[in-house]
Amino acid sequence: MPRRTATMLASTLLLFALLCAGVFIKVPYSEMSPGPTVNTLGEANGEAVLQINGRKTYPTTGHLNMTTVRVTGADYDMNLLEAVYGWVSDDNIVVPHENLYPNGKTEEQSTQENAEEFSQSQESAKVAALRQLGIPVTARVAVFSVVKGSPAEGRLHAGDVVKAVDGTPVKAPADVAKLVTRHKAGEKVEFTVVPAKEAAAAEKAGKEPAGSEKVVLTTAAAEGDGHAIVGIRAETDHTFPFGIDIKLADVGGPSAGLMFALGIVDKLTPHDLTGGKFVAGTGTIDDQGKVGPIGGIQMKTIGARAAGARYFLTPADNCASASRQTPEGLTLVKVGTIDDAVKSLEKIGKGDTAALPRCDAKPDAKQDAK
Repeated sequence: MPRRTATMLASTLLLFALLCAGVFIKVPYSEMSPGPTVNTLGEANGEAVLQINGRKTYPTTGHLNMTTVRVTGADYDMNLLEAVYGWVSDDNIVVPHENLYPNGKTEEQSTQENAEEFSQSQESAKVAALRQLGIPVTARVAVFSVVKGSPAEGRLHAGDVVKAVDGTPVKAPADVAKLVTRHKAGEKVEFTVVPAKEAAAAEKAGKEPAGSEKVVLTTAAAEGDGHAIVGIRAETDHTFPFGIDIKLADVGGPSAGLMFALGIVDKLTPHDLTGGKFVAGTGTIDDQGKVGPIGGIQMKTIGARAAGARYFLTPADNCASASRQTPEGLTLVKVGTIDDAVKSLEKIGKGDTAALPRCDAKPDAKQDAK
């Protein structure tokens, strides 16, 4: 066999062997890619994303798109060939599997956690939006979840409003744990609560929950230091003066909070905030309207530009990362609060874009969060 033919055959066989190895060798990585975007001012799955009842709303134009990131599942085994392709691709990011699913977190656990964060982000978006508009919102402490097998199981329920512990009024979720841990494990603790059913009816009517009852529990010992617990997670709940529903399925995590809040503000504002422009964005939001960083920022900017966005509202702490690879034709607008975002939208709507606070590529002390 001629040397040249032998060399080509050997090279072909080697390449084939490498490709086979790439397919069969599993690597501990996961992949992130741009996900779909949804206009919070529009519809999804045939119904309005934001539904407001009992308050006058105003016509809106343009887009205020929330953005998402697709990730491979917890049980997905990436092979070496897929990892290499992801590393060289501009539209995908390959990250250590541990970054997305730490401590062996399962698909079910991740989905549940994302659902809880998504629910909380909706609540905070409503609160931040109404406070931005000067509309009063009443806050209260409520049971968010009950641990299975704990002293509270069957006695307290998600949605119960906690008025007091041992007769001491509670004003914040942290007060509940503080008052419970004054006890030793095995001691009794008294909760004064408004049952979830009565609390839900009061919220629907726009009134403060009433009709409390007392529930006495015997504390248990926490793993580790053995401090007293009853097995509940308390969170801040709110009574809104009118109905606000966010209808969006198959989305999880907290990063849509900012865009939900802005959509609510736009619908309740007489003048059109976007001026018909296509704006997308991301960012967590708390009850006070502070915007927090998120993960996968570069995937979200790619997805936003592909959908048609020209402006992208970017959490201040994500600016440096987002600026390293900004899609052509997309302006990154830096925001730290909902007020920053509203003012930037007004500038965009009026065409006063030269005055927008833009992201730059300077090194940031903080990097992407969850």
